[in-house]
Amino acid sequence: MDIAYNLSEDKMKQSLSEMRRRLEKIYEGGGKKAIARQREKNKLTPRERIAYLTDKDSTFTELGAFAGYEMYAEYGGCPAGGTVAGIGYVSGRQCMIVANDQTVKAGAWFPITGKKNLRLQEIAMENHLPIIYLVDSAGVFLPMQDEIFPDKEHFGRIFRNNAKMSAMGITQIAAVMGACVAGGAYLPIMSDETLMVTGNGSIFLAGPYLVKAAVGEDIDAETLGGAATHTELSGIADYKFDTEQQCLDQVRRIMSLLGETPRAGFDRIEPKAPAKDPSELYGLFPHDGKPYDMVDLIERIVDDSAFDQFKEDYGKTIVCGYARIDGWAVGIVANQRKIVKSRKGEMQMGGVIYNDSADKAARFILNCNQKKIPLVFLQDVTGFMVGSRSEHAGIIKDGAKLVNAVANSVVPKITVILGNSFGAGNYAMCGKAYDPRFIYAWPSAKIAVMGGEQAAKTLLQIQTAGREVDAAEEKKLLDEIKNRYDTQTTPYYAAARLWVDAIIDPLATRQVISEGIKAANQNPVIPELKLGVFQV
Repeated sequence: MDIAYNLSEDKMKQSLSEMRRRLEKIYEGGGKKAIARQREKNKLTPRERIAYLTDKDSTFTELGAFAGYEMYAEYGGCPAGGTVAGIGYVSGRQCMIVANDQTVKAGAWFPITGKKNLRLQEIAMENHLPIIYLVDSAGVFLPMQDEIFPDKEHFGRIFRNNAKMSAMGITQIAAVMGACVAGGAYLPIMSDETLMVTGNGSIFLAGPYLVKAAVGEDIDAETLGGAATHTELSGIADYKFDTEQQCLDQVRRIMSLLGETPRAGFDRIEPKAPAKDPSELYGLFPHDGKPYDMVDLIERIVDDSAFDQFKEDYGKTIVCGYARIDGWAVGIVANQRKIVKSRKGEMQMGGVIYNDSADKAARFILNCNQKKIPLVFLQDVTGFMVGSRSEHAGIIKDGAKLVNAVANSVVPKITVILGNSFGAGNYAMCGKAYDPRFIYAWPSAKIAVMGGEQAAKTLLQIQTAGREVDAAEEKKLLDEIKNRYDTQTTPYYAAARLWVDAIIDPLATRQVISEGIKAANQNPVIPELKLGVFQV
């Protein structure tokens, strides 16, 4: 390999080391003192609960670990959005697990907590995944109640989703291991089965202090809403246990009894490892934004490195084709980043969507829908081609065709952002707004309306319009704008706001796609494809 390869490999490894360092801090939750207080109450941390619950040596795909990252500094932060969650296996059944983190502000819900929990429920609903709630929360974070309590996508939507999932036949199990207060008390009771831990678990609409203030009654938490009260008196809970481990063992037993459900029927054969070394992804993806051949990356992700290209010699700035990932049949739509030459002799820049590539990708997406093949989008896109030549050729029309196909596609879509995800290219390549079942980012991802350099110059022109600016001031303003803009384009900024479900090691790409399709296969309902008005 050459020097450029080695530099890119080193840069990716440094980025992954930085990602792991940040994750280690997030994994501490509310800090060592808060964890020690959990220990004093014989309580496990949320990650310990999940590790105990899930099958040994099974895959657990954590989602939203960076939720809330570097947000709410004035309140001490909200690591992982106060919730640890992901897709795992319990008694051999793939399921969604959602665990409140009591070490983070007593498990209180910040705005990002609500957004994360709604996303997790959305994933469970889209894929018909059983969902297990490990409850330990003080309810809404009161200093920010106006941003989490009353709106459509706020706290109350959680319980609406409980009801909807129940109607859909999706199993919901709630294990109450700590406080479950106020409106949050509805979550376990709207689940199929409610388990409680004696001495720590409690469920009530109003705690002892509020009861005293409201009706003048003196009562302790255990008598008001503890495990014995709700299993012996109110009938609200179904089981009580002396320890968390016993409680989680019962969850495993319940999960082991679930009957088989219909599947979507996506095709899978015996998996094969890529013939080309996946570790080479680190060096093949350039650290400096230079051109590269996307097919080289695809061949290190797909089974046996076998990739059948669709319309290989047409619309070359988007690569489309069929392959298998961990045995699953997939259709891949990916941005080609090398400079290509069309049959007409036109040089086309990599990462840019031209008329012909938009046309090809739209057609391929419809083909995959026709054949019931899940779609994988690999993004490294700078946007659509601009200028009079493209405008006169109808780039907006062809772009609308691609957006229409992506928006109305009915097979599962999984998106991985490798590099750039700029402007309308984000939309056309199935960004978050286009309902991918799962969306991931490499540490090299950048998500913004346009590149930092172009955005900074545009903003500078607006900021300095109508006044003279000397070179020194112009450079200072430009640097300030670019630094601020660059911060907002990082994958950490995106993951903090849940624009992506997780930041992943490139070597995990095969695994997360496979787990995503396995989840999607649990939902047998595939709507009829309808495109509406299609621009031609």
